[in-house]
Amino acid sequence: MGQTVKNDSNYYKKIITALFLGWVVIWIYRTILTPIYPQIQESLGNISDTQVGLVASFYFFAYTGMQIPSGILVDKFGQKRVLIPAFIIFAVAAFIIGTSSTITQVYVGALLAGLSTGSYYGAAFSLSAKHMPKDRKSFSNAIINSGSALGMVIGLVGSSVLVGGLEIKWNFMLIMTAVLITAVTFVFALIIKQDKSVTKEASEDKITTQNTVSQGVELFSPKKLVIYFVYFATCYGYYMIVTWLPSFLVAEKGFEQGSVGYVAALVAVTAVPGALIFSKYIDKNAHMRQKLIIFLLIGAALTISLTVFAPNPAVLYGALILYGLLGKLAIDPVLITYVTDSVPSNSMAKALGIFNFFGMTSSVIAPTLTGYIGDITGSKVLAFYIAAILLAVATILFFLVVMLRENKAAPKSLTNE
Repeated sequence: MGQTVKNDSNYYKKIITALFLGWVVIWIYRTILTPIYPQIQESLGNISDTQVGLVASFYFFAYTGMQIPSGILVDKFGQKRVLIPAFIIFAVAAFIIGTSSTITQVYVGALLAGLSTGSYYGAAFSLSAKHMPKDRKSFSNAIINSGSALGMVIGLVGSSVLVGGLEIKWNFMLIMTAVLITAVTFVFALIIKQDKSVTKEASEDKITTQNTVSQGVELFSPKKLVIYFVYFATCYGYYMIVTWLPSFLVAEKGFEQGSVGYVAALVAVTAVPGALIFSKYIDKNAHMRQKLIIFLLIGAALTISLTVFAPNPAVLYGALILYGLLGKLAIDPVLITYVTDSVPSNSMAKALGIFNFFGMTSSVIAPTLTGYIGDITGSKVLAFYIAAILLAVATILFFLVVMLRENKAAPKSLTNE
């Protein structure tokens, strides 16, 4: 089977397609419930906002907690043997929610969905790192990642139109999602090849026990910890905006309720070309990767700050468009390639799992902390400042701990050669 992969010059393109579709269905699930919370609350007995809010909390707690264990599983058993069972459980989870008659059943489905999709990140990007051509790694990761933007649009617009406009029952949307997830699982089964047998990996594990210990230490070196913090700061601003921007625009910027959805969508729409442009550039100019990360972090911090200071809608639109171009989805593929290029292949998924664990921790902290700040101060402005400050600190740490150290080390390695 390994020979088949080597002989298939288009295999990496098939991988991109499969992993792109994986992100599409994950983000359809993540966003499909948000616009139809009132219908869900009514059908389940007029449950409270807190009860329905726990649906997302169950999902993200399980998703975040699964990052490191799933990375270990992928490194041990291979991507295909983790992805397919995980997506079968994901489809079952969506079906459980779609057939729910109580909020408890919805919680069970959300927990299973979080556990199953928590296995995706490390599997997907370790697979892409192994098979993408070296000069297309970042661009390929950007294409794969853009599936999240498409899934977000489909989820938000689809549920709004079908449930809100055409009055289709919300349960049907989850059944449709389960069908889509099942279809993507078949795509995984057809396209993805198993690189190694479990037996071979097991024997390699015995031989390289000492190396694995040293790699474990390397995964938590000062440089790696800074990279993890950079991703945490990047995701913090993104998940704060995704969760609270519409409310902020209505309460503190005077926008109409009916228009804020389209304004917030600017971030997702402009993120795709930004990610593709910067990743394409960095594949051709790998020596500029560190400087590009610095530039994107500064740009994200400034545009989040500008969202608060914007004196009129035109400036605000410009700030959101620029944040889309320079924010999370633009930084993601560059950071992912940076991580995968700096670790051995047999610990790649574990490294990505740790990396995404730190990033996704922000998805739990940012929405809650922002809401708390709004309750205490009556404004969410301070929360936007915190997001910008985190990005500024991440920029400084990356410059001091990663960029300067690597630049100092480069002349020494050249001298040794």
